[in-house]
Amino acid sequence: MSVKEARDAAVVEAVSQIREIEAVQGVSRESLSAMRDVLYRLAERRELFPRKDFPPPTDGVMNIRYLLSRGDAHQSTLYMNSIVPGKRTSPHNHTTWAIVVAVDGAESNRFYRRLDDGSGPGRARLELSHEVVVAPGVGVTMMPDDIHSIAVEGNEPTLHLHMYGCAIETLTARLGYDLEAGTCDYYRVQGRSA
Repeated sequence: MSVKEARDAAVVEAVSQIREIEAVQGVSRESLSAMRDVLYRLAERRELFPRKDFPPPTDGVMNIRYLLSRGDAHQSTLYMNSIVPGKRTSPHNHTTWAIVVAVDGAESNRFYRRLDDGSGPGRARLELSHEVVVAPGVGVTMMPDDIHSIAVEGNEPTLHLHMYGCAIETLTARLGYDLEAGTCDYYRVQGRSA
């Protein structure tokens, strides 16, 4: 069996387990933790994810998403994301649940809480809640309205599994936040897909 065949089989099994957890338990912090455990086990199989199969972008783009598994428009989707050092995002939400675990490399995730009630169109006040560095063995889970930003530092690009409740390309109502201006607006997905 080739590496790709073994990877494809492992991905199918992991995605099936995650979808089963979602079907039985719904989406909650507890069920997302159980789903993250499935992705931890997949990420530990580093031999299935050689860098040569998921090279970082070299065309000036800061990240590239490789599709590993996608159901219909309303089903969870799994990507391998390679981000080069220097990539930073503004705070944003996903409007669907999300899980990020590392095969290789580190990514700082800052999480924010919203201080206003959201009633002022285009206005938002956030404060930093906590920070988690996603690295092998340490991942994050996010509910649809959770707000985070990322930063990749150091010298090595990341190889991180990103799983979303819906394909990221279909999410059109995401919000991005400007901390200094105290504003929010629709967030555009950055990077490219392969």
